[in-house]
Amino acid sequence: AVIEAARNMAGIEKAGSTEFGPCEEPVVGLMTEWLKGNELQKRGYDSDLGGTMRLGAYDAVLAEGSRISAVYGSTTISERHRHRFEVNMAYRDRLEECGMRFAGTSPDGILPETVELVNHPWFIGVQYHPELKSRPFEPHPLFASFIEAAVEQSRLV
Repeated sequence: AVIEAARNMAGIEKAGSTEFGPCEEPVVGLMTEWLKGNELQKRGYDSDLGGTMRLGAYDAVLAEGSRISAVYGSTTISERHRHRFEVNMAYRDRLEECGMRFAGTSPDGILPETVELVNHPWFIGVQYHPELKSRPFEPHPLFASFIEAAVEQSRLV
């Protein structure tokens, strides 16, 4: 979704992800530095990627007044992750100028956690896996909110 917004809303025609190969505008890329305990870990694209995954529960801070903070009823959450690629924050300003709000980040503000389109009835993108905290009779708040929004939109047709 972020790559699509970069290409078609922000005009970054060659936006892509290094997950798929080299690209001129890496809007999504491999995490190459992170802290493990108090030690800085570094890996490159040609390194052994073992142990490089962001795995497990991590806290996030949601922007006050954002759609996603309303969904959760809070500005702080903890969600489960399983990935090694992140949205490149170097593109944040360009994406926000065209209406993609970075509505949630890691507590230190370095890692993007959620995005939303400001002028859309319900568009939320997340870096984590809400399906891991969902149950058949207790859906994750994001899924419940999405279904409610879809039902509401269907009434407008």
